[in-house]
This record gives sequence, C-alpha cells and structure tokens, in this order.
Amino acid sequence: MSPDASSSDVASTASSTDETEHHAQVARPSDSLRDTEDLRERLERWMAGKVPSGSTVTVADVTLPAANGMSSETILFDATWDGDHHPLVARVAPTESTMPVFPTYDLESQFRTMAQVREHSAVPVPAVYWSESDPDALGAPFFVMERISGDVPPDVMPYNFGSWVTEASPEQRKTLQRSSVGVLAQLHAIDKPGERFDFLRLPNSGTTAREAFSAHIAEQRAYYEWVVSDGVRSPLIERALDWIEENNPADDSPAVLCWGDSRIGNVMYQDFAPVAVLDWEMATLGPREMDLGWMAFLHRFFEDIAGLANLPGLPDFLRLPDLAQTYAEITGHTPHDLEFYVTYAALRQAVIMWRIQARAIAFGQSQRPEDPDDMIMHRASLAAMLDGTYWERLA
Repeated sequence: MSPDASSSDVASTASSTDETEHHAQVARPSDSLRDTEDLRERLERWMAGKVPSGSTVTVADVTLPAANGMSSETILFDATWDGDHHPLVARVAPTESTMPVFPTYDLESQFRTMAQVREHSAVPVPAVYWSESDPDALGAPFFVMERISGDVPPDVMPYNFGSWVTEASPEQRKTLQRSSVGVLAQLHAIDKPGERFDFLRLPNSGTTAREAFSAHIAEQRAYYEWVVSDGVRSPLIERALDWIEENNPADDSPAVLCWGDSRIGNVMYQDFAPVAVLDWEMATLGPREMDLGWMAFLHRFFEDIAGLANLPGLPDFLRLPDLAQTYAEITGHTPHDLEFYVTYAALRQAVIMWRIQARAIAFGQSQRPEDPDDMIMHRASLAAMLDGTYWERLA
C-alpha cells in the first residue's frame, strides 16, 4: 500500500525517546503546519498566471483533509474563473522534515501518467490541470487536478472491519470486484506503453515483462537499502528479496503499464463502479500480474488483521482465484504465477511498513522492537509465503 492522502492511511506506529528531541522542531508525520488562509492566497496568486489571460480567478474553501497522508499532501479547494466553478485538488510533495516514505516524489511523472491514461483509455482518471515544479508557490512541487465525489473503501478502520463495503450485498461486492479488475484490464490494454510511458522506464529495463520486473526488483532492493540507512536491517526482508530474485518467472510477454498501487482503497466508487482512479506514484512498466498480486495482497493484509481481531472480515471478496478468473474473462489472458506476485506485494508492503515504523520511532510515537522484523506487521504472513505454507492454510 502506498500511504497516501486520497484515502485513510494504515499507519502502525513505532518510537524512540532518544530521537524525540532531534525532531522536536520538525513537523510530525500527522501534523500540518499550513494555514488555510495563507494557502488560499498563495494558490490564488499562482493560479492568476495559469488561467486564460484576462480572467480573474478566486480561490475559496481551502481544506486540509484530516486523513492527509504520509506520502503526498492533499489540499482541497474551489476555484472560479470565467464564471465557472471548479472543485480542485492540489497534490504536494512532502518535505524532508516530515521524513517522507519514499526517497523521491516525481509529481511531474504522476501528472503525465494520469494525463496519458485519461487520453488513451476509458479508465476514470481525474482531469489534470497544471504541474508546478517550482517550490516557491507552495513550498514544494505540486500538481492540480479535478476533485471528484465518491465512496472510498476506508483503511482506518479497514473496510472489512465494518463499512459500506461490508454492508453491501454479495452481488454489489461482486460488481465492485469485477469493475475494479476491469480497471486493470483497461490499463494493461493501453497500446505502445513503452513509448507513451517511456518516462516510467526503470534503469536497465527491457521491453519484456521479465526484464521490466528484474529492473523493478533492483529498484526495490535500492529502496530497502535507503530505508535501512540507519544500520538496522531486516533478515526477513533480505530473505524475501533473495527469494524473489531467484524465482523471477520466465515471462517474455511485452511489459504493460502497471498502476502499481492497484487497490480498491485508491478508487472512488459510485453505485459500486469506479468514478476516479487515484494515486499513481507507484506506476511503472512491468508484468500485468504485478497489479493483480498487489490488489489481492492488500485485501489479504486486511483479512489477516481481521482474523487477529476475531472479526469475520470478507473472506469471499477479492480472492486470488476469482481475480484471476475475472481478469481472464475480460482480457482473454490467463494470469500466471499469481502466488509469486502476491509474495512480491507482501515484500513491497514490508519495506514500506518498515519505513513507516522507523518514521514513527523518529517522531517519538513508539519504541523500536528488540526483534527488527517486528517492524513488519504482516511478518508471519510474509514468512509463510516464503515457506510455501501461506496458501495451504487458506485452502
């Protein structure tokens, strides 16, 4: 899961009192130091140079969502020019003082990805208006897109604990599930992805799914090294990285555009159909199964938590065989090696959670555990996947 502001974040916490003083004068992970009136004035000045010449722009109703995430910051606002009212969203890159979850935030690539997906597919991506690389306007790079209304499956508490998703009928959940898989099918069907999304190509990446995935593994290992730069390492994550490299499927099919953060918590729905597909910071070129594995794992992640809480969860929802069957029905492509790609998703989530926990430790919100792998909430699930026992217990 990419921690982001378009939906609530699942952020387990972690802490070390000896680091608290060091961070006493920096923004805490859940705090915003922004003044909404100051933001309104800044946005209005900036937009004056973006709207058609001669137009007068006014900005109003600036809001910072309570669920503003640990990735990009979200600013909601209304703007009016030429007599037209525009509900808008600004996505702002985090500053170093907030200990970002990822080492870089290429908002321009997110902006371009959304624009290209909107142009070359029927995927409901919000219209993007402007991308600003100069940090002077808001203190960091940002882009502006349209604001859309809809229902988002919540992360806190997880949607399978009790939400509009659990209250829906089985038929409605099937509609949501099928339409969500349909989004992946449409994304993967975009032709000429290597040309249209060349800016997403990773170093040393080829044109096949296997070559692109190998580059993705290398990037994941580099991300892990950045995450553990304080010297505390994870034996489990390192074991998983080695296992993934050793078991990389031989897939010579063309790489496709992958959403990357392909989970229902990054979608707005109306009547159980997607109306806005959000959060494109993990978009890449790779095997289509990578998106399916991420979608399945993020639900399994919540299901395992529900099991620990003795809650019924949604065991018949987003099941891996059902996702595979639906995808094959829609596309004619039978997904392969999905358990491998779910394991890769669990590895990616483990590295992200390690960073989130280290962040909470640095901000004095929790204590560092004696066993480093306890920084990973789903360590037991990841270990079982590597051992080949995880899926047996679900049979």
